[in-house]
This record gives sequence, C-alpha cells and structure tokens, in this order.
Amino acid sequence: MDVNEIVRTLAALRQEIGRVVLGQEATVDLLMTALLAEGHVLLEGVPGTAKTLLTRSFAAVTGLDFRRIQFTPDLMPADVVGNSLFDFQRSVFTLNRGPVFTEFLLADEINRTPPKTQSALLEAMQERSVTLDGTSYALPEAFIVVATQNPIEQEGTYPLPEAQLDRFLFKIRLGYPEKEHEVRMVETHGHRSTMPRLADFHLQRIVEKDFILAARRVVTELRLVPEIVHYIVDIVRATREHPALLAGASPRAANMLATAARAHAAVLGQDYVVPDIVKSLVPLVLEHRVVLTPTAEMEGTTAGQVLSSVLDQIPPPR
Repeated sequence: MDVNEIVRTLAALRQEIGRVVLGQEATVDLLMTALLAEGHVLLEGVPGTAKTLLTRSFAAVTGLDFRRIQFTPDLMPADVVGNSLFDFQRSVFTLNRGPVFTEFLLADEINRTPPKTQSALLEAMQERSVTLDGTSYALPEAFIVVATQNPIEQEGTYPLPEAQLDRFLFKIRLGYPEKEHEVRMVETHGHRSTMPRLADFHLQRIVEKDFILAARRVVTELRLVPEIVHYIVDIVRATREHPALLAGASPRAANMLATAARAHAAVLGQDYVVPDIVKSLVPLVLEHRVVLTPTAEMEGTTAGQVLSSVLDQIPPPR
C-alpha cells in the first residue's frame, strides 16, 4: 500500500458519504486523518448540523463495528464500560461488556453526563483498554471514539474537564452549510421531519479493517524531517510562554500534532509533511488543549486568536 491507494480510497469514501451528508468533505477528510492517526474526535456544532448523521455514515462506509451511547445526566460509568456479574449457578463472576467494547464508538452529546461518567472513557481512549475489578481487557485495535456536543445549550450540561479534552486528537467545529448544499439537503431529505434512515441509502462499505491497519503503517513511515519536528516543538513550547494562556500545550500535544500531520499528509496524497499541513492542523489539535487566563477571557480573546498569533511569531522552515 502507498499514499496513492489511500487517496483513491478516500475519494470513494467521500463520494459515498456525500450521498447522505452534503458539504462536509473537509470534515470527512479530518475523520479519516484521525482514524489513520489512531486519534479520537470531538465534533461540536449547533443542533441540526448533521453531527450524528455524519458519524454514523462514516462508520458505515468504514465497515467498523459500531456502537452508540446517548449520554444523559443519569448515565453511570457501568453503562459505558460494563461490569462484573456474579453467576450464582457457577459461583463465578462473568464480564458484562459495555458499549465501549467496539471498534467505532459514537459518544453522542457527551457533555450531558457528569464528569464521573465522562471519566469512564479516559482509560479506553488513552490506552485502548478497560479495567474492571482489577482485570484489564483490551479493546479492538481499530478502536476510535467520535463524540458530539452542543456549544450553545448550557442548562443540563457538564463542561468536559481538561483531562478528557486532552484525549481527543481533534476538536472540529461544524458550522452551517453553504446555501447550495443546504438547497440540496432540502431536496434530498425535505420529505421527512426525522433524521434520514441510513438503511434507505444502502451505503456501501468502502474500506475493511485490514485497509485501515495497513494505512496506519504507511502513516508511521512518512517522512518528518528534523526541521518540521523543530517547527512543531517550537509551536507547542510557544503556547506555554504566551501571556494570554494560563496553561499551554503539553508534550503529548506535540506528539499528537506530529502524528496528525503525518496522517493528513497521507490523506492529501503526500509522502512527507510540509509546514502548511502543520499550520492547518494547529487549531484542531491545540485549541482545546490550552487554557486562557481570566483576563484574556474577560477581554474576549479566544484560543484560536492566541494560536494564530503564535503561528505568526514562529517562521516556518523553508
């Protein structure tokens, strides 16, 4: 396998998803980037911007085993990871696997559940394993979490702690579609008031798990020259010194940025990373990992603006 095969496959995948979700080609590319980088994704958008539909469509065409958790205030950790049940007939404990034991997990409206339940995903997302009653259980090799949240509704929601946010490779904001795409949406889906049924579209499986694992090996072999490595590290370290930030990005963030850059280069059909790829991914990888000072927040400064100023201060390698 090479990057050309990845590009051809992604084009077919993008076209298949486009039969259901219109105008989200860039987000599909980022979801594929995260999948190849073994990273998780947080989708943020107002209701009705197809966050759930896009995720379900992506899972369908990748052919991964799919489970969905609808996060609610009364959801318990055991509802996510499972528990051990005592079998009185055999006098042994048996494992009752929760929905996290899957390959593609949709954590829908993740900020509607308390931090205690949110934290049930921490080990799964970081180590791809679940510990129950002192025993560790491995999750599938292709395991990925795509979570959604609503940015405008505050009542009944629980902001994700920094430790939880740090587990996501990307935080992607979904905005409103262009008019031409919205017109096509109404033409395609305007005959019902409920979410479109994927079964009606007969989505074809475009990739198999073997393809994903082979593509990941291609990504690990992509060239990352020392100049790009220093560029990534300089960006991350600059966030720790910026006066508008209370906490900058961690060394883990530098590793994630490098991995994402490799994966995105493959998605774009390149076998090496260029500075523009790194720059385009900085907001997606770092914005949810930095913490603004109270003064900056009161002044209306955003993390995106801070990161933009950081990029302006650090010249890219030539």
